Amino acid sequence: MKFDVLTLFPEMFEPLNQSIIGRAVKEKLIEINLINIRDFSKDKHKKVDDTPYGGGSGMVMKADVIYEAYKSIRNKKAKVIYMSPQGKVLNQNKVVELSKEKHLIILCGHYEGIDQRVIDKIVDEEISIGDYVLTGGELPAMVLIDSVSRYIEGVLSENSTTEESFSQGILEYPQYTRPEIFEGVKIPEILQSGHHENINKWRRCEALKNTYYKRPELLENVKLSEEDKKYLENISKNKN
Repeated sequence: MKFDVLTLFPEMFEPLNQSIIGRAVKEKLIEINLINIRDFSKDKHKKVDDTPYGGGSGMVMKADVIYEAYKSIRNKKAKVIYMSPQGKVLNQNKVVELSKEKHLIILCGHYEGIDQRVIDKIVDEEISIGDYVLTGGELPAMVLIDSVSRYIEGVLSENSTTEESFSQGILEYPQYTRPEIFEGVKIPEILQSGHHENINKWRRCEALKNTYYKRPELLENVKLSEEDKKYLENISKNKN
């Protein structure tokens, strides 16, 4: 998977050189190429923005500069994504879908935004990471790269993504590790039983309970077994 990132602040992406994503880059499982939009400004002061037509506060990134930066890495087979609060909110289904692409070009806006003409010309899809506004698209771009990279073969150990939150439409079950007793609280005995079938049942129930209390709206779109439904009914009765 190749990520080309069009940005005014390539130095902000240093955290991606760490931990799992950094290792994936070193092992050439993914490639992250940072393109500084400012390098393509023909202005002697490397200006990349200007005041908005029609008036208003702030500055707007110029279409021609962004387009020149885009042409330097243009690939008709690549999907171009603009990180924007106006886009559809990123979710796990979209992450999995994007992980099947071979090449993503990510455009990061800044200031008051980007001239609409270049968005219309090059962008395939706008994506948001939430219904709030940030100072630029760099942090959302890092979120996208991190979430998508986890689904690239070899980046994580086998089956690491199959039971985590949202992978099955619900939240994950609680996790425990040593010490066995912490501040007087012991880990659930079932996890030390060695009975994998019972452990799996317990984890399913805990995942359903987590989802019921924290994100109940997720349960509306999940295919539940009769056993799942009975468990949730009992939770509901005990809650009331």
